[in-house]
Amino acid sequence: MTRRLILASASPQRAKLLDQLGVAHTAIAADIDETPQPGESAEALAERLARGKAQALAERYGEDAVLGSDTVVALGDRLYGKPADAADAEWMLASLAGTTHRVVSGVALCVGGRGVSRISTSTVTMRETTAAERAAYIASGEPMGKAGGYAIQGRGAIFIARLDGSYSSVMGLPLFETAALLDEAGFDLLGAMA
Repeated sequence: MTRRLILASASPQRAKLLDQLGVAHTAIAADIDETPQPGESAEALAERLARGKAQALAERYGEDAVLGSDTVVALGDRLYGKPADAADAEWMLASLAGTTHRVVSGVALCVGGRGVSRISTSTVTMRETTAAERAAYIASGEPMGKAGGYAIQGRGAIFIARLDGSYSSVMGLPLFETAALLDEAGFDLLGAMA
């Protein structure tokens, strides 16, 4: 059994999701370049960033298990990360309105110099939105720091007509895949339920 689990993220939402599994952890932000590579798919980007975050902290905390995760929104070949500012959030929300798009989350676990990763892909249908609705939502501040400029677990839920796939993955941490990685690494998830 690994002595400690580090969540390579400053996201309070990811920490809350990991809490659902009952595994004690420490959250430490991992600072990596999240720029997509030319022609990189959403799946490849999400997995690469999840691995990069986990590996960045694993180099500093080699005796611990490090869990990294990243989420990318994709409409066709266009990738949506976190909005840079309100104008970028407006552009993202306007372009996703009335579409069915993919939300891809990668999760990676590094233990003892060995890294394994998984991805989870969901489809989300967003209803048409008005400029006034988008402006009010952006003014709430919620879109900032969220892939695609919306939070399905927050006020952004009013725009979501349908979700096919993993709710936790769209929130930022695919719990099914995360639990599988932790179980394979020897974390006692069922014991945490007792």
